[in-house]
Amino acid sequence: MSRLNPEKLEVRFLPGTLPEGPTMPRRYTLTHSDTSGHLYLTLGPDYDQRQISGWYTRLMRDEVLAEWLAGKKSPSLHVYCHVSGGLVFGTPGWRDAIFRRELPLVLEAFRFGDRRLFESEPALGEAPIYVHFSATQVRYNRTEGWGVPDDYRV
Repeated sequence: MSRLNPEKLEVRFLPGTLPEGPTMPRRYTLTHSDTSGHLYLTLGPDYDQRQISGWYTRLMRDEVLAEWLAGKKSPSLHVYCHVSGGLVFGTPGWRDAIFRRELPLVLEAFRFGDRRLFESEPALGEAPIYVHFSATQVRYNRTEGWGVPDDYRV
């Protein structure tokens, strides 16, 4: 069952990135508003530094970044979550639990927000997704497979 409300997803493309491609370089910057529930997704050849440079975002570090990387057989989508280290709000266990709970919504936002890319390159729907949980504690610092983009169709 889908969790994403497409009406609450705002998508923006940076110069150098078109809805249909290219696949690489293609990076995703996702932030949200706790008050409105809106998600803000920017797609571009680089991460949207302006979107993640505000004091609140730097303190919370609850943005999710992702990028397509070339693989031996096919591209793969790599997703990055900042669980601990540096100046962040919340304990690593609490942050890890929140990221894991919200990741299906995040992946739905990537898949829906970039649906024109998947329409123009259907094979990307079966590309592996790797989620990198970045933490100073070994227990939370790991990389996991989270299926394929087509698992997160809305």
